[in-house]
Amino acid sequence: MDASDTKAYAKIVENGTEAVETIRELRITGYTGDQLFVLAYDEKKTELTAEAAGVRPVFPEIAEGETADLHIFRSDAEELRKRIADMGFSEAEAAYYEEQLELGKVLVVAWTPAL
Repeated sequence: MDASDTKAYAKIVENGTEAVETIRELRITGYTGDQLFVLAYDEKKTELTAEAAGVRPVFPEIAEGETADLHIFRSDAEELRKRIADMGFSEAEAAYYEEQLELGKVLVVAWTPAL
């Protein structure tokens, strides 16, 4: 997977340490911090992992400062699946990723928006 691909790439990892390693590997292939995202079901875990990896903890369509939207992790699994699907994943993929997040795993996404 490299940064020239147009579909979003996602990988479920067991924890923040694995997420940081995955992001390091994606940077080597050409992705930048602006194209890499992490998400955990717990907001604090998301923020800590993103900070450690040097990436953003939220999806690109969430405008900076819209903190109410950051609470989708805790309150609205359907909205979370929709946001994942909006990045180019099928509904089935989005549902799978959301289920994995509920189990405590971390989702790493590499996304290059279409120009």
